[in-house]
Amino acid sequence: MRIGVDATCWANARGYGRFARELLRAMVVEGASHEFVCFVDERSARCFDLVGAGVRTVLVRQSASPTTAASANGNRSLSDMWRMTRAVAREDLDVFFSPSVYTYFPLPPMLAAVITFHDAIADKFPELTLPSSRARLFWRMKVQMALAQSRLVLTVSDYAAAQVSRTLGVRRDRIRIAVEAAAPAYRPSESAEDVLAAARRAGIPDGRRWFAYVGGFNPHKHVDAIVRAHAALVGDLTDPPMLVLVGAIDDDPFFGAQKRIRDEIARCGTGDHIRWAGYVPDDELRHLLSGALALVLPSESEGFGLPAVEAAACGVPVIATTESPLPQLLAGGGIFTAPRDEMALGAAMRRLATDEPHRRALAAGALARAGTLSWTSSARAALDALVEAAA
Repeated sequence: MRIGVDATCWANARGYGRFARELLRAMVVEGASHEFVCFVDERSARCFDLVGAGVRTVLVRQSASPTTAASANGNRSLSDMWRMTRAVAREDLDVFFSPSVYTYFPLPPMLAAVITFHDAIADKFPELTLPSSRARLFWRMKVQMALAQSRLVLTVSDYAAAQVSRTLGVRRDRIRIAVEAAAPAYRPSESAEDVLAAARRAGIPDGRRWFAYVGGFNPHKHVDAIVRAHAALVGDLTDPPMLVLVGAIDDDPFFGAQKRIRDEIARCGTGDHIRWAGYVPDDELRHLLSGALALVLPSESEGFGLPAVEAAACGVPVIATTESPLPQLLAGGGIFTAPRDEMALGAAMRRLATDEPHRRALAAGALARAGTLSWTSSARAALDALVEAAA
């Protein structure tokens, strides 16, 4: 087949950019008999490194990169989307694949398409993800058009499939699942010196332990709840762990809650025990995670929860939301708490800070469970969906 791909999200530093990069790399290997025609804009073209005999790129000029224009409070221009549509129409494609609905644009009529919905969070919790009525209107329009044009919908877990079906009204027989996995970079650190160096670069004093949060600073992530739970440890323990917040601070197109988080830190008086690490590259982050007590992810909802799986692949237990596939994916590898249950969150953090045998047992379980997931399996599932949609 000749498979068209929306590769404009290649440059995105968040989960859906990771999904696009890792999945497509595996798809090119597993689908060696197919040709992949990848449509990129100037920004994604600068970092697009997918190579292979069956890979061809088509550069489509855009006035604003879809990675930033398709943001929480933005919208893409009609002329930019029209240029993308025309570029796709000029190619003789059998099927089109979009790794994320975020960068969706209208496709030529009658072109078979598989469009990925990583979750239904923006639709179920618009007040936590979309900052204005205008943004919510544009989002609803985009989602409805994408659903109308997709023969099949791809998502990343059974949990996400149930949410997409229930919230967006998509029949379950139209949904296919390609489960995510940790990138190869994520594995336990082999060197205590590397862990120490990564901790120092994150601003952690020598001899201090730490919890890690990795992801966006958006309202539905409940990072302010982590701050409050952490503050209780600072008040009660003689040698409290630090809290390291990892994620893009200045270049995040999603709805942010940084001010609320910083205000909460100031209210709790724990600024000396918290570090904002900013964006940390994979090779550095795996050392920082390898030395952490746990990865904390108490979100309102997660379609997958990739940072937790990446931490587990580094041999680190997780404290994560029950509103996700993580209790099943990482069973025996963490403590799972209901969203907004701050007492349970605090108790979980206290347990892992004070009970080292239990923490080590969960760490071993997390590593074993993460090892059962692979991008190769994801690629096979996505390719099967594309073949089915094109039939």
